Amino acid sequence: MQSKAKTPQQYINELPEDRKEIMATFRNVILDNLPEGFEEQMTYGMLGYVVPHSRYPDGYHCDPKQPLPFISLASQKNHIALYHSGIYSDTELLNWFKNEWPKYTTNKLDMGKSCIRFKNPKKIPFELMGELTRKMTVDQWIERYESAIKN
Repeated sequence: MQSKAKTPQQYINELPEDRKEIMATFRNVILDNLPEGFEEQMTYGMLGYVVPHSRYPDGYHCDPKQPLPFISLASQKNHIALYHSGIYSDTELLNWFKNEWPKYTTNKLDMGKSCIRFKNPKKIPFELMGELTRKMTVDQWIERYESAIKN
């Protein structure tokens, strides 16, 4: 479900009542832990946390007019989804995350390549999500991204 919201706050405001508070909390966890240099904006109809063109002028290789995406957060029909490009591209980070998951929740990890799905919003391990958000700096993400697209 892609939103047509122009701002992150508008995105939150347009959510169904049962999702507003949890998404606002998740957004704040990300913002409180986001390394310096990333920016929050709407990207692809989701809350996006990106490397802005002022820092990485080349932008996203699929659409250079778009800033380089890093994390996206979306309220989908049946779950909340966190898309983390760093976890997709860094096996060490992925292994760390998988090992940490059971320390924070009894829920089974529901994950695709970069997508972490939360079907029960009451059981989102916010502390772990904050740690994951802090794990990669802008420079580390740019370096990893460039090494992946140049190969």
